[in-house]
Amino acid sequence: MTMLGFVRHGSTEWNQLGKLQGQLDTDLTEVGREEARKLGRRLAGEQWDGIICSDLKRASETAQIIAVESGIALLHEDRRLRERSYGQAEGTTVEEREARWGVDWKKLDIGQETDQELWARWIELEQELLQAYPDGKLLLVSHGGFIVQILRELKMEPESFLKNTSLTILLRGEAGWELQLYNCLAHLQNE
Repeated sequence: MTMLGFVRHGSTEWNQLGKLQGQLDTDLTEVGREEARKLGRRLAGEQWDGIICSDLKRASETAQIIAVESGIALLHEDRRLRERSYGQAEGTTVEEREARWGVDWKKLDIGQETDQELWARWIELEQELLQAYPDGKLLLVSHGGFIVQILRELKMEPESFLKNTSLTILLRGEAGWELQLYNCLAHLQNE
């Protein structure tokens, strides 16, 4: 059975400012780097076959730090793990979006990636991972909006907003994906 550990990237300045990053390339803060180091130290005691990450800097750097701290191999970057594209809304705060497009801005066509488009890139990647790692354990370092949408499509309604460097684990069973761990931040609480 394949096990996937979804990791949301570490904190960025735009996370702190409440700006929607989407596919804009932003850097980790020092806090974000420390979050990644703590997660890496936590994962050092676990057996994972490798790490695949989004090619956006905040996820890529998070994955590199986790790899160094844990000794888990960083296999490669994959564009399909990128955050959802939010089109014209990228770089804006909630207040700016609502002032410009109203409270229902998500329902408007402002160039954002649709749920179906995001799901299609996940399905393509998922099939490759299941073929290449039928009994593997992989960490996928990605983004909150991407991970949450995958969970929604799998009928695993997220209970809360995914925190930076949280770990969410899915196990592929006979009946499909099963949620094993959600939004876990034990690595930030134990040091």
